[in-house]
Amino acid sequence: MSLEEKMEADARSIYVGNVDYGATAEELEAHFHGCGSVNRVTILCDKYSGHPKGFAYIEFSDKESVRTSMALDESLFRGRQIKVIPKRTNRPGISSTDRGFPRARYRGRGGGFSSARARFYSAYSRPRGRAYRPPGGDRDLMGPPKSAPHHPTSAP
Repeated sequence: MSLEEKMEADARSIYVGNVDYGATAEELEAHFHGCGSVNRVTILCDKYSGHPKGFAYIEFSDKESVRTSMALDESLFRGRQIKVIPKRTNRPGISSTDRGFPRARYRGRGGGFSSARARFYSAYSRPRGRAYRPPGGDRDLMGPPKSAPHHPTSAP
């Protein structure tokens, strides 16, 4: 099956989460039969134990059935509230575990400090202490306006 065929089949498919572990493909097909003609029901199972994982994919004959099946989101199936969303296509080369940064054990900006200290002493973040707030609301924290004379608040 080519990538284009797979994407087209995925566009006609839904993900069903929180499926009861004893559910059969026939029961799922019957639950979603009113949404349209069902081509395939796939209940995923653990490859080592063979037990169901608790979710399934349902492929319909047409894309309109996917929109119709969204009405069954949060419906009860075998006493459990199921989650129904359109199936997404896994594209080759894009991993769900790859978050865009290297899996290194060092911190980029922290210097030699532990992570808590790096956050406090880092030049890139402000320390979490009390800030001086001048009376008068939302004025600049850098001091009085340039036109006003400077009056220190802690002078004797």
